[in-house]
Amino acid sequence: MRVSALRRSAAFAAAATVLLVAAVATPARAQLTVDIVQGFAEPLPIAVTDFHSQDPEQARVGADIAGVISDNLARSGLFRPIDQRAFIQDAASVQGGPRFGDWRLINAKALVSGSVETNPDGRLRVSFRLWDVLAEQQMTGLAYVTTPENWRRIGHIVSDAIYKRLTGEDGYFDTRIVYVAESGPQDRRVKRLAIMDQDGANHKFLTDGGNLVLTPRFSPTTQEITYLSYENNRPRVYLLDLQTGRREVLGDFPGMTFAPRFSPDGNKVIMSMADAGNSDIYVMDLRTRRVQQLTGSPAIDTSPSFSPDGSQVVFNSDRGGAQQLYLMDADGGNARRISYGQGRYATPVWSPRGDLIAFTRMHQGQFYIGVMKPDGSGERMLASGFLVESPTWAPNGRVLSFYRTERATSQGQQRSRLYTIDLTGFNEREVITPLDASDPAWSPLIP
Repeated sequence: MRVSALRRSAAFAAAATVLLVAAVATPARAQLTVDIVQGFAEPLPIAVTDFHSQDPEQARVGADIAGVISDNLARSGLFRPIDQRAFIQDAASVQGGPRFGDWRLINAKALVSGSVETNPDGRLRVSFRLWDVLAEQQMTGLAYVTTPENWRRIGHIVSDAIYKRLTGEDGYFDTRIVYVAESGPQDRRVKRLAIMDQDGANHKFLTDGGNLVLTPRFSPTTQEITYLSYENNRPRVYLLDLQTGRREVLGDFPGMTFAPRFSPDGNKVIMSMADAGNSDIYVMDLRTRRVQQLTGSPAIDTSPSFSPDGSQVVFNSDRGGAQQLYLMDADGGNARRISYGQGRYATPVWSPRGDLIAFTRMHQGQFYIGVMKPDGSGERMLASGFLVESPTWAPNGRVLSFYRTERATSQGQQRSRLYTIDLTGFNEREVITPLDASDPAWSPLIP
């Protein structure tokens, strides 16, 4: 399972523990799977019952957990949760075992059942089982213990376990997204850092809007983010610990600083710095604060992103006359161009799997979110629009988030919203936020 034996974390502010306390999986002879490699495929019909409890209050929690699971699976585009009004067997009786014929009658291929109870210490014990309806076999089953306020995270962890078992790929539901929340008139835009679960729940503002903030990025190894802030009209890169709220300045750099991003091990931050109209790429060791310059061309080099193994960096540069994507070794050597399509390329970011690079492309007044292999081959466009920018990868490397800005209305109003899309390009969905939103950054799985 992708879920480890101990997964300890807080739902942002509260330190709540999630313990995997039992594994009740039965090896399944059936091979019920979901193919996520092909293009568009018919979603798998799956039934998710409310998690049963004889206590009315816990029964409501069980229904909420089931709702989180159902919504997560539906948003992935790979599953079609069946309306509970079609269920023949109820959540209580399925605890004694599914009547598989009843579930086949409503065309369910997979079934999720579960239960919720309160331990003597006041913590919740949540268990679930995943069933292959056609083969009449249990595919997996797990139980967790956590504090009552952490029920939503349990729903995400169970969703990841189901996704993993049915697709063979790691899930991405037990994650968060940090982004820039925007409000106010277009000429006096207020921009605040905000964070939320990947489904938009547990929303929280991290800054008060008193200073402009840009380009937040998650550490791949810790609950930290780096971002650019214009405090006292002075652009500086900050490091923010999400668990403690502690913030520190990474350093005072000459000129403007852009697009800070962590290395895969979380020990370095790579960024571009502009001086006298020229931008070059630098890397800082967070342990020693030593800064190393990686590029030195007269061109504008910016938006660097490490490969997952830390050996290479992708960035965009106009050194060839037009803004294109380049790779170089992590020490700055062996730079070579990889994009050759029409238009301009920007904001490249390497997939956590290492197999693809996502980017923004601009051509003939249209913006695109696309992907290509690290050697530049296999370029595909996934989303397009008047303004679509800033792709960021889910930790499983199968889903991207980005933001979309609409054309201005006759009154000069523009809306910016976050979206997700999978690698097939067929499953674009809005992530609801309370304000306009831009510059998303997806977290790793919560430890």
